[in-house]
Amino acid sequence: MTQTIAPRVRNLVLLLLAAACALLAGAGPASAHAAVTGSDPGQGAVVQEAPARISLTFSEQVALSDDSLRVLDPDGKRVDTAEPSNVSGTTYAVGLKPGLPDGTYTVAYQVVSADSHPVAGAYTFSIGAPSKTSASVSQQATDDGVVGWLYGTGRYVSYAGFIVMAGGAAFVLACWRRGSGVRPVQRFVVSGWLALTAATLALLLLRGSYTGSGKVADVFDLSLLGQVLETKTGAALVSRLLLLAAAALFISVLFGAYDKREDAQEKRDLTFGLAVGGVVVAAGLAASWAMSEHASVGLQASLSMPVDVIHLLAVAAWLGGLGALLVALYRAPADAPVDAAAVRRFSRVAFGSVLALIATGTYQSWRQLGSWSAFTDTRYGQLLLAKIALVVVLVGVAWISRRWTGRLVEAVSASAEREMARVGAGADASGGTDADASGEDRTGTSTGHDADEQPDPEPDDPEPDEAEPADTEPADAERAAQLARQRAARDTARQKQLRDSDPDRLGLRRSVLAEAGIAVVLLAVTTVLTQTEPGRTEQEAKAAASSSASASADAGASGALTLNMPFDTGGEDGKGIVTVDLDPARVGDNEMHVYVERPNGRAFDIPEVKVDFTLKAKDIGPLPVVPDHLATGHWSANGVQIPMAGDWQVDVTVRTSDIDEVTVSKNAQIG
Repeated sequence: MTQTIAPRVRNLVLLLLAAACALLAGAGPASAHAAVTGSDPGQGAVVQEAPARISLTFSEQVALSDDSLRVLDPDGKRVDTAEPSNVSGTTYAVGLKPGLPDGTYTVAYQVVSADSHPVAGAYTFSIGAPSKTSASVSQQATDDGVVGWLYGTGRYVSYAGFIVMAGGAAFVLACWRRGSGVRPVQRFVVSGWLALTAATLALLLLRGSYTGSGKVADVFDLSLLGQVLETKTGAALVSRLLLLAAAALFISVLFGAYDKREDAQEKRDLTFGLAVGGVVVAAGLAASWAMSEHASVGLQASLSMPVDVIHLLAVAAWLGGLGALLVALYRAPADAPVDAAAVRRFSRVAFGSVLALIATGTYQSWRQLGSWSAFTDTRYGQLLLAKIALVVVLVGVAWISRRWTGRLVEAVSASAEREMARVGAGADASGGTDADASGEDRTGTSTGHDADEQPDPEPDDPEPDEAEPADTEPADAERAAQLARQRAARDTARQKQLRDSDPDRLGLRRSVLAEAGIAVVLLAVTTVLTQTEPGRTEQEAKAAASSSASASADAGASGALTLNMPFDTGGEDGKGIVTVDLDPARVGDNEMHVYVERPNGRAFDIPEVKVDFTLKAKDIGPLPVVPDHLATGHWSANGVQIPMAGDWQVDVTVRTSDIDEVTVSKNAQIG
């Protein structure tokens, strides 16, 4: 039967691993966890005068470098001062060179969010009027290429290594202490430690390139490594390596001195010490994730981080223990099989872990989503729904495993009762004869062998007429040892065959294998989830962008086109500022207001103001408009016709006396 099961088991494992890899590989680039919620000038804005600086507001604090904020002119040349700074809260700015000409400018940003993920993007604004631009900004973020893929794989392996190491050790201490001497279980836990250590070292090397250039050549740049060590993420990775050294000591004691302890009191004391030390080390390792990722930023960070630690520990206890149980069910030697009591204890541990996961997961989901609509409207919410579905399926399969555990306990109890009855009956029939003295019972069956199998003749008790010379005794002893080994191997194989053919144990193995396969996929979804922009942040960014677009539209619909033009007619009292407001600055009827002020800001009247509109690209105009005087320094005109959209030249003629007159001009996009 086991020969027919093995191919199915192998195919199932390969299928589940392939599904997990496809999910991880097809996840695409990770979205940024900090989002731009505002900018000045805004995206697509047309300003009449060159600003002294540009500023960006993010949804959370970010880390800056000299090249984090770049501003490129229409020819693609940098016009920023290359000294970005934090001006207030989550707003960051970089100064611009003075005297910038009109045209379209590109703002490119590349920062690292507070939860350790790179954020990159670009937008444009214009001075005076839009123009063609040759500025080119790569649309590929640093986490999209080979380095990003390697970093994501490293994160997956680090999570898996922690779960295997911490959960496997917890399974041995809490559920099956006999497993400390079982070699396959030892290898399982040690492999988790090796995977986590290797992945942590790889992440430390990849970090500089991952948040910077994204080039493979920069992975071994020691200067970048030095910069990484000064960051929060670098400190978390280094602390993880130090804790892994303590974990190595814990594992060596668990699978070394602990297994060799014979005294019951000493073993109890060592169990308590290992339990306390193991929890401290595991919690510290879990905190190395909580202190540098989603939990460390946003709402209620001081509460979120310990909750995240509990969540990770519960995941490790459940899924890591599940992996250790699977190894024990399939690889434990026949003379040391995992017993029903151990499976029952793990069932209780898993149930407690699921309750902890429900409580902590509910809190974290509220914190990261913020609304019910985020479940379906954001990628984070959609992935979270997939994760919840997998957890529900996993709990369902675990319930099936629990039923098989109950049947296995009943079967073991019944078998023990039958064995006790058989031993009692054999003792009565033998009249107190010690069956073990001859290796046979009174039914003529060799102990531990089939009924039709005859015991091997004792090599040290030959027939008198077949006695051999004394010099053959070593050969007889060697032959006896060989026969004993053969007997032991045969007995072990028979016990394993009987164990594997047990339908209750077989059902438990199948259900635990299914649990482990689902857990592999669940871990892949969780890894992608930690690299995805939280739903709350995504919705805030969308709301900010929508608000900005709405404000721009409203501004355009309510006279947002405002042109300020200084003038100097050269005569007495001939200096001032003329302001033209056009409402709604679109094709068709418009309302125009003209304001004249002195340099100190006080309104004053002048003899005459005239306005002309010219669209040189289409050879239209000038279209003259003579506004009516309404109040001191205020003129107005209704029904100003703009025949088509385009880059219009607005000329304003200002006369301050009978002979002092000047015309000032500015271009503006209308329509």
